[in-house]
Amino acid sequence: MSDATLDDRGRLTLPKEIRERYGDSYHVVDVQDGIKLIPVADDPLEALRAEFADVDKTVDELRDQARDASLDEAGR
Repeated sequence: MSDATLDDRGRLTLPKEIRERYGDSYHVVDVQDGIKLIPVADDPLEALRAEFADVDKTVDELRDQARDASLDEAGR
């Protein structure tokens, strides 16, 4: 963990190692106990494809699996 401070114009500079690891673009999300920075990929669609490249199920199969899991969790 590292610290960052706002400058007099309200800008936040992230440490170099964070920028090198996650990039230069972020969504700022207001959460209950603070804020969260979520890195935005240069090409979000390509990043999504890469994230799911090893998934061998169809969208319908994934949807059915998610529905079944949520029903099981709710106690059917």
